[in-house]
Amino acid sequence: MNALTVVLALLAALANAAASVFWRRAALAAPRAAKTRRAESSRARERVRAARERARAAHRRYWLAGAAAMALAAAAQAAALAVGSLSLVQPLMTTELLFTLAVGAAVFHRPPDRITWASFLALAAGLALFLASAAPVAGHSTAAVGRWAAAGAATGAAVPRLAAVAHLVRGAPRAALLGLAAALSFAATAAVLKEVTGRLSRGLTALVTDWPLYALALTGVTALVLLRGAFRAGTLVASQPALTLGDALTSMALGWALFGERIALGPRLLPEAVGVALIAAGSIGLARAPTVSGDWDTGGTPSGQPPRTASAA
Repeated sequence: MNALTVVLALLAALANAAASVFWRRAALAAPRAAKTRRAESSRARERVRAARERARAAHRRYWLAGAAAMALAAAAQAAALAVGSLSLVQPLMTTELLFTLAVGAAVFHRPPDRITWASFLALAAGLALFLASAAPVAGHSTAAVGRWAAAGAATGAAVPRLAAVAHLVRGAPRAALLGLAAALSFAATAAVLKEVTGRLSRGLTALVTDWPLYALALTGVTALVLLRGAFRAGTLVASQPALTLGDALTSMALGWALFGERIALGPRLLPEAVGVALIAAGSIGLARAPTVSGDWDTGGTPSGQPPRTASAA
């Protein structure tokens, strides 16, 4: 594995995790101000207005922090894809799950429970074993237009269907489905980003007059809209596994279909299967973890805000 690719991918994962946590925190800040009860006395109304201003300030602060983190993630991911394969970079970004726990524990002031930690560690161990065994091999820096047409049609059909089904359910299932739809969009964005970096040598004029740059904007905006919907639908623990693992697996498929990237098979199938089993075990453990109930990323008490009661969460 290329060490620079690994470092850049891990930096992108950390920045993505920070963006996820900050935007989830921003989404929680805005509704709290709207739910404040109307006060009867002028003094009480002044306190209400002050509380709302603090909530708006917190919302802006966390949203801007998330935007800055996402910009850093995009830059690091682009650099990683320029020097490494899609099949290596995107699975490495599964470590975003662990970074999410670390950043989330600081922002929400509530460390996740041991079951959640153990589940995420199983996911990380499974990913490490799978990547070490699979040893992804880089392919071409760009893909044929015909391959892009087929991949675009498949992704373009799956994403709206997932979003449509998500709106038929509520809570954690909706968050998971929207997270998966966002994952497909983020995987497509990463694939197009690799195409863009592969075309940089053709010059700026050729880049701005061809389709990849505009496809990158379309898939990126779609992914962010779906991501925001996933955060509003449920907790990070409900949406993040589908988001991160779906991105990794879809990216490996796109790397093979578009750029001719390969993974080792034959005798290495056994350790690869063990790695996949660990990932599955971590996912099952995560689904059974107490934090899936939704307390972890709604229990923080940001500065200037009163603690939320159990009924309010």
